[in-house]
Amino acid sequence: MPRCSGVVWTAVCHDFCHEFRRVRTVKRAERLHALSEMLRRNGARGCTAGRLATEFDVSVRTVKRDLAALENSGAPIWSRPGPGGGYGLTTGGSLPPVSLSPAQAVALLAAVSAAPDAPYGDLASAAVQKIVDVLDPRTRAKADELARRVWVNAPPSRSRAVTSALEAAMAEQRVIRIRYTSSDGTTTTRDVEPVLFASTNGQWHLIGWCRLRNAMRWFTVSRIKQASTTTIACGSHTIDEVGTPPANARPVHGPSD
Repeated sequence: MPRCSGVVWTAVCHDFCHEFRRVRTVKRAERLHALSEMLRRNGARGCTAGRLATEFDVSVRTVKRDLAALENSGAPIWSRPGPGGGYGLTTGGSLPPVSLSPAQAVALLAAVSAAPDAPYGDLASAAVQKIVDVLDPRTRAKADELARRVWVNAPPSRSRAVTSALEAAMAEQRVIRIRYTSSDGTTTTRDVEPVLFASTNGQWHLIGWCRLRNAMRWFTVSRIKQASTTTIACGSHTIDEVGTPPANARPVHGPSD
């Protein structure tokens, strides 16, 4: 990149340098997207680093740096060393778009930071960080500046041991054994088939089929003192058995009906 000496540091030269940096940044963001598309098109055959470098008119070192950035963002990239080797995307894998605005990036950071007790919260935090890491440098710098203007005073997260067990049981649809203290102070041990996580009035709840009561029950997560995932598969209980949700209730993604 050209350097500007003190003698020629004029407004025109400053504008030129600024535009040069902007174009270079945009080109890299576009190249990352095009690189992932080329890997996807080539399927199981993959591509060598040399071929990718020729295609995008950059050095092999630059291609390998770009491939590392894509992998850090979560792209399922495989590599095979030696003759006939190369790089490719795992079948069915895809790279989500990362062309976010600074405000969009900060919105994700704020949402995750403000809800540390949400199910899969630590995974969400790691996923957002991957997205931020592959933003182009100009956007990331603006996002960092804006993020310093958004403060969150969230309560400390609860025991990860309990939360992790609940998350695993829900994802794998296995019975979870919990030690639960009700609002009247009674403590019981129950086997529960997890059906839903729900947030109401700032509290997270596990909703599931309680084998002790033989009925669908709501358990406030903060009152679950111990939890362990069993090897027992859940039965056939469905979301419909929970009942009609409030008018303003909705899934975290997708249609609400």
